[in-house]
Amino acid sequence: MHQLLGRLIVPAFRNRYLDAQHDAAVLDVGGVRIAFTTDSYVVRPAFFPGGDIGTLAVNGTVNDLAMSGARPVWLSAAFILEEGFPIESLRAVLGSMQAAARTAGVEIVTGDTKVVDHGKGDGIFINTAGIGLVEHSLEIGPLSVRAGDAVLLSGDIGRHGIAIMAAREGLGFETEILSDTAPLDGPVAALLAAGVDVHCLRDLTRGGLASAVIEIAEAANVAIGLDERSIPVDTVVQGACEVLGLDPMYVANEGRFVAFVGERDGERALAALRAHPGAAGACRIGTVQGARPRQVTLRTAIGASRIVEMFSGEQLPRIC
Repeated sequence: MHQLLGRLIVPAFRNRYLDAQHDAAVLDVGGVRIAFTTDSYVVRPAFFPGGDIGTLAVNGTVNDLAMSGARPVWLSAAFILEEGFPIESLRAVLGSMQAAARTAGVEIVTGDTKVVDHGKGDGIFINTAGIGLVEHSLEIGPLSVRAGDAVLLSGDIGRHGIAIMAAREGLGFETEILSDTAPLDGPVAALLAAGVDVHCLRDLTRGGLASAVIEIAEAANVAIGLDERSIPVDTVVQGACEVLGLDPMYVANEGRFVAFVGERDGERALAALRAHPGAAGACRIGTVQGARPRQVTLRTAIGASRIVEMFSGEQLPRIC
């Protein structure tokens, strides 16, 4: 996917907004800064521990807007339904979307519905777009990252991908693993309200923590050093990853993000995040460095250092 975007899709439409390589485009409309984003959701199965495709569609789009520092306001929702998809299931998805929208303080104001032949759609796909208001003067994005920045993580990683795998394969763990899907606009608003010098935000969806940090290092032309001992992974998630042969650094999340903030604001940013329920487990996991740009290194639990590389392929397809 990383290569497909970089070599084919982005060059086909190249412009300054796409070149920013961020989760949403920040546009100036009559002197008002707005953020605009879109995403499609094809998760399998559509219902999983901790949420469903409807919850994911709303939270995912809200989070893409939040990562640009915007206050999410309006969403669209378009449905592609396979002939025969149960009305009861659709009603449940719609209820989840409305509940998630209410929690995030957004309205679903427009949309579309299409039905495709049986066997052509795998039940239900959802596309959403979102508009948010950027109510500050910060330029939040990969191009604002600089040497010395503190790298913060909002909580433990790997829950969503493992929850999907457990539901998909019928795996039973001693403790049920729930997806971490949640809106992230609250923790981001807390950072901004605290006056933190926020340089970049990125939610850790497909490809997990490792892919997100690599993408930022490449876009910002910087080196980033991470400390494995500082990266929290729930013991049940860690055990599941070991059994399944997965690396939690690459497992998708739907309620976690990294924040790159000015070095002087590191502790203040952590305090602001930890005061919000959605980021109570926030911690510092690394620093932006000046040497060897476009490279991410990880200091392992045993004290060694290794280069973190983009994963070849996808550990868990259809997770969002």
